[in-house]
Amino acid sequence: MGQTDKQFGGFLRMMIARMKKAIEEKDPEKSKELMQEILNDLQATLED
Repeated sequence: MGQTDKQFGGFLRMMIARMKKAIEEKDPEKSKELMQEILNDLQATLED
């Protein structure tokens, strides 16, 4: 079952918020960890 435009928009808003949080993180290691989690989640989404 595919996503509606609203669902996809919500997904993008969530990913943008997570990416902003990772970019704003002062600790480089924590920032890298947050970005890796985002990458893992995106990869898992593609594989589902």
